Amino acid sequence: MTLTVSPPAPADSPAPPPDQRPTRERPSVRLVLAYLLLIVLSVAVLMPFAWMVSSSLKLDAEVFSVPIQWIPAEFHWDNFTKIWDRIPLATYLWNSVFLSVTITVLQVLTGSFAAYGFAKVRFPGRDALFLAYLATIAVPWQAYMVPQYIIMQKVGLVNTHLSLILLQAFSAFGVFLMRQYYLTIPDELSEAARLDGLSEYGIWARIMLPLSKPALASLALLTFVHTWNDYMGPFIYLTDNKLWTIQLGLRSFVGLYDAEYAMIMTGSVLSVLPILVIFLLGQKYFVQGIATSGMK
Repeated sequence: MTLTVSPPAPADSPAPPPDQRPTRERPSVRLVLAYLLLIVLSVAVLMPFAWMVSSSLKLDAEVFSVPIQWIPAEFHWDNFTKIWDRIPLATYLWNSVFLSVTITVLQVLTGSFAAYGFAKVRFPGRDALFLAYLATIAVPWQAYMVPQYIIMQKVGLVNTHLSLILLQAFSAFGVFLMRQYYLTIPDELSEAARLDGLSEYGIWARIMLPLSKPALASLALLTFVHTWNDYMGPFIYLTDNKLWTIQLGLRSFVGLYDAEYAMIMTGSVLSVLPILVIFLLGQKYFVQGIATSGMK
């Protein structure tokens, strides 16, 4: 057995062509500018939240001090214990949780079911009916606010949570969001299920819903946040203090001549925590649902 050893290359051998040399990728100028822009926007978005947290640990006279004191000279952690004695915060939080969860469940249920009919069921006038229903999004709420209140007053539902639940149980935006996602699911799945004898209700519950978790999570998160932050709805329909939500409860710190801004900021921090936790838990599905709802 003979081993053949090739002679070493001479020292003055030519270097490989430039296009064959190993190159190290450098970030492009556009990528660097994009990251800088995102950093600036993130700081701009987080600054009000940071100011709110900082103000919740100050006295009222220190909240609007000039220049802004981002780090309080003395941290007043007792603000987070005093607020529970100043107002029935537990009641307000429970009312907000009850309304948000109930309305979210109903909107996800009705929106996904109606979207299935508009996306997968063929019937005369389907597209025209969908466009008419979708056009209601363009109508401002102030245009039909008074007629809605008169209807609720006639049926005796003013000053009850049921009035808010019935008014917000249906959402044209939720139907649109779910329909766009259903269009990405092949029609062959529902056709095969019909041939196997599955009803439309069964197709919706056993095929469409399991395949639509990202869109459902997006709709649930958007609905929960909107209901939780709603002020005008509870302000109009709820007069009993025991039925107030956290947004109305924070309004009670605003007096006739002055406002307890430190307590308002403390309550605002506590009201943001549930939304923050829910968003962090459902962020993956939320981004995926928003990203795929417009693709067919």
